[in-house]
Amino acid sequence: MTTFLTYTILGLVLGSVYSIAASGLVLTYNTSGIFNFAHGAQAMFGTFLYWHCTERWGWPVWLALIVVVGVAGPAMGAALHAVIMRGLRGTADVTKIIVTVAVLLGTVYLAQWIWNPDEAHTVAMFFGAGSKITIAGVVVRYHEIVCLVAAVAIAAGLRVLFTRSRVGVVMRGSVDDPDLLRLNGHDPERAAMLSWALGSTLAVLAGVLIVPISGGGLDAGALTLLVIDAFAAAMFGRLRSIPRTFAGAMVLGLAANYVLAYLPSAGTFTGNLRVSLPMIILFVVLVVLPQDRLRGAAVRTRERYRPPTVRSAAVWGLVLVAAVYLYSLLLSDGAVTMFSLGMTFAIIALSLTVLTGYAGELNLAPLAFGAVATVVAFHFGVQGSGLGARTNLQGVLLGVAAAALVGGLVALPALRLRGLYLALATMAFGEFLSNMVLRDTTEHELFGMRFTLFPDGALVVPPLRAGPLDLRDGTTSLMTATVLFALIAVGLAALRGSGFGRRLAAMKDSPAATAMLGQNLVRLKLSVFMISAAIAGLGGVLMSAATGTVAQENFSFTGSLALLMLVVVAGIGYLSGALFGGLMAGVGSAVLVSTFGDLALENEGMATVYRALGHLVLVGTALVGMGVGRNPSGFVHDLVEGYRAIRAARPLLFGAGALGAVLYVLALTGVIGTWTFALAALCVVMLLPAVGRAYLEEGRRARPVPLELAGVDEPYTDELRVRLDRELGLKGTVHA
Repeated sequence: MTTFLTYTILGLVLGSVYSIAASGLVLTYNTSGIFNFAHGAQAMFGTFLYWHCTERWGWPVWLALIVVVGVAGPAMGAALHAVIMRGLRGTADVTKIIVTVAVLLGTVYLAQWIWNPDEAHTVAMFFGAGSKITIAGVVVRYHEIVCLVAAVAIAAGLRVLFTRSRVGVVMRGSVDDPDLLRLNGHDPERAAMLSWALGSTLAVLAGVLIVPISGGGLDAGALTLLVIDAFAAAMFGRLRSIPRTFAGAMVLGLAANYVLAYLPSAGTFTGNLRVSLPMIILFVVLVVLPQDRLRGAAVRTRERYRPPTVRSAAVWGLVLVAAVYLYSLLLSDGAVTMFSLGMTFAIIALSLTVLTGYAGELNLAPLAFGAVATVVAFHFGVQGSGLGARTNLQGVLLGVAAAALVGGLVALPALRLRGLYLALATMAFGEFLSNMVLRDTTEHELFGMRFTLFPDGALVVPPLRAGPLDLRDGTTSLMTATVLFALIAVGLAALRGSGFGRRLAAMKDSPAATAMLGQNLVRLKLSVFMISAAIAGLGGVLMSAATGTVAQENFSFTGSLALLMLVVVAGIGYLSGALFGGLMAGVGSAVLVSTFGDLALENEGMATVYRALGHLVLVGTALVGMGVGRNPSGFVHDLVEGYRAIRAARPLLFGAGALGAVLYVLALTGVIGTWTFALAALCVVMLLPAVGRAYLEEGRRARPVPLELAGVDEPYTDELRVRLDRELGLKGTVHA
């Protein structure tokens, strides 16, 4: 009985902290319509500030709480709304999600920059661990009592705020009908800012409370994911009801502690299940709870994409293969291997293009399907041992088929989900796979066979060999990945132009209208999910083979989020967006960070500056993601439209091509370095549209405008009137 009471009280304490965090999510969603994926990162950052004030500066606890929870927390939330979130009206669900994901990643990177992750950071309980009382033989610390009291008070206060106060009504009206709210003399942006300030305050409070009861150790990534577990509690109340959210949080906390109390402690299963339980409950809740009705009308958002034809995709695919081969001649063996890794990420990114860009469905865990294919390919496709080991084609195909099958199985219960709910369901699956499967190092027996899913916590995946094709050579691996990317891209272009692709586009615009026209939405969603999962699985196997040894970290939830963010930044509706986003996720940031790290080791006097630049690269990448609300179509869209506008500037285009050829020859002969060539070529590509527009504008000014277009293509100036008088024989006319 004592054991039951002990774990019950501990479960209620954990549930109370989940309730505080989940209440902040419900508050911001109800008043802004944005689900804040960065909620856990805000809690993490505020907790680090609290540690800094109490441990580094020696402030008393009460003063640190006032400054961090009472000042820094609200300021952080208000600043997020004022700078970023208020600009997300009229954007698609994926854009809103990606902006908050970028805030999450940027906050984690910033915290790791400010507070060295290699140093220990611990947060003590309020009043000390020795301050406690005994209830029915169970020891309860004062800190735990504070958690319970705070959770009940906050739940009751928010309930009153939403149902009994004028401020709460104004907050809810700011997302329901902001124009009507303005007509009644209220400012919806001010109400939304207040809600974000309160939500951030609750997140910071939850972080400060949960760290001491979870062990006291501070880790940026772990604490962020720990607070993300509160998502399940928020979904109990469907992001609307505070009482149901409170009840869901208590169920979550109790279930997590009962697992530890009553399941066998031998092996890794119990520990992995305890970590995965919030995501399992989240997935079940999402599937069981009733969903919103289908949208009846097309949603007009600011995203604009121009799908390519099969012919243009094939031409540009050939150009890509040729360009990658020529560029590989300039690279060292290590750089070729890194480039090959980037191309495998680009293949995974194509799975997001077809699923989200074409069909409008969301997947926050594309790397999870790559993990599924990798595990299957490792167990059924590896032949030989040591340096002679290879992955055969049969293993790769089995891995791709397994990924497609798992994609279908995940999609089946989630077929009725849309938008945010579907994104959370895929996130739950990715976290479950990461915690339950990729951490499973115990031996299992099935049909007389003994096996371990992840022996020693890592998989050694040798290169692929199929007949004469052996990917142990770096250049061969790079070109194979590039050719596969080009072939898949051409196939997706053909799919987008087919009847199936048009049905996907119709489903993205208006699911209700698509269903009324006789289309089977279940079949459409299931098929596109399986296609997307198969592509992600292929890219995952190739990525694992290019890496050599993969562990859980290679398929992490944050890695999937970073990949999705960069693809959206580039342009998730474009095949080239998948290319640029995948390369940036696979090699871009890693190369820059490692380069600055090497420079820091070689130049001790400038080591601090170079390390700061390395951190700045990561934070800057997240800042770019935060700005996607200003350009939700991605920079590829701007680039495509820019080149489309200067097609008439042929001399300039030919000149840029000649300049690129000269730079390549100089790099090939060693006159300039590879980095110099890459940066110069990138500058030419990015600046050419602006130069071309200036060139065409100057040409228009040099050419006289036809008389029938006078005053249409140019302003109606005095000089133009004089010219008209002269052409019409009215030279004596005097203009006032």
